[in-house]
Amino acid sequence: MPPQGPFARGPGSPGVAGVLHYRGVMIDVRRLRDDLDGVRTALARRHIDLGDVDRAAALAERQRLLTGQGDGLRSRVNALSKEVAEARRAKDGDRAEALSAQSKQLGQELAAVEAEASDVETELRDLLLRIPNLPAPDAPGGASDTDNVVVRVEGFDPDRYGEHQRVPHWEIGAELRILDLERGAKISGSMFPLFRGLGATLARALCQLALDRNADAFEEIRPPTLVRSATLEATGQLPKFADDAYQIERDDLWAIPTAEVPLTSMRRNEVLDEAELPLRLMAYSPCYRREAGSAGRDTRGLLRVHEFDKVEILALSTPDQAQALHAEILDRAESTIAALGLPYRIVDICTGDLGQSHARCFDIEVYAPGCDMWLEVSSVSWFSDYQARRANIRFRPAAGGPTVTCHTLNGSALAVPRVWAAIVETHRQPDGSVALPEVLWPYLRGAVSIAPPS
Repeated sequence: MPPQGPFARGPGSPGVAGVLHYRGVMIDVRRLRDDLDGVRTALARRHIDLGDVDRAAALAERQRLLTGQGDGLRSRVNALSKEVAEARRAKDGDRAEALSAQSKQLGQELAAVEAEASDVETELRDLLLRIPNLPAPDAPGGASDTDNVVVRVEGFDPDRYGEHQRVPHWEIGAELRILDLERGAKISGSMFPLFRGLGATLARALCQLALDRNADAFEEIRPPTLVRSATLEATGQLPKFADDAYQIERDDLWAIPTAEVPLTSMRRNEVLDEAELPLRLMAYSPCYRREAGSAGRDTRGLLRVHEFDKVEILALSTPDQAQALHAEILDRAESTIAALGLPYRIVDICTGDLGQSHARCFDIEVYAPGCDMWLEVSSVSWFSDYQARRANIRFRPAAGGPTVTCHTLNGSALAVPRVWAAIVETHRQPDGSVALPEVLWPYLRGAVSIAPPS
């Protein structure tokens, strides 16, 4: 596959490797103790309140002091236990009794210290779960999505579109009887789309295309779509984004918002050999999102839905492998969008718009002429060791030494709804039919277009 990364085209371009520098950025309690100023400076680029960071640092210091105090008390209790035994062997009952009383007193002090240490540890862990990842030094600065950087645009000419392409997909879908939003809402409520006929076939074909284009390097997984709380916690969805997830409270299970969630936790609490890395996985899955923050945003048609199909590609890596993998995953997602004949652009996400777990992220957006909007269809993200630290995924270096926390990366190989929308708008013909991209023909049972019903 030829290089197609965000900086790979154009004369004099330095390439991705010349722009991204993957240094060790992480939320690690040791960083709070040893480099609080550095952590605060990095997180200030996210434009967040740093109060939790300062509180976590204070708790980490208190935890360190309590640990030392507890170790000292435990050592004294152990020493006294030996002295009591010696006094009893020497038949010195008075001394044995006095030493026992002293040991009991110290034991009570130790119990109090351990109880406080447990409370501090619980509070610290809760804070650390809520503090976002440190952004990569090379992530562009900014306070919101308006500060995101458009790296380049491919195939877009605003003057190329005819009036027949300036029709929104929800009207095209109804006219061709391939998208039935009304009946979807009747079954499940608003924002649950129902695809029909070749519309459903097109949705399935998009997923199969994405799987096939990545099968050369990524192992296909069909994960469960209902997961435990710890699984969502590992990737950063919990506790912060609980309101945006669907929960089955009776069984303490959650519907996944993306296959990234179960794929990451496949190796939770495991130690890999360095030779196993990078570990490349991909999965098709339905995805479920409440879209709790969608009030006031455009939710018409397929622009924002509660349930959708997506193919995710994910990698576990060493820190040194992360840079090349980030570029590769972006290349793969981009090349699939290009193969569908859709104009698109690559957007470098600024620090103020990065997700909770992200250190660096590039979005791919396609242009939908009927909506006259750029639609995000893929996010390709590097999480440094933030997720793997939460999931306790480590590897043994081939050269020996202590285990190292893995890095995680992922990307949407293809998410159906907005790509589906962009296809039917972009490839609509003057007679009202939709010409289907040739790359999808093998998956469409002989169909090459969707014609209006007679």
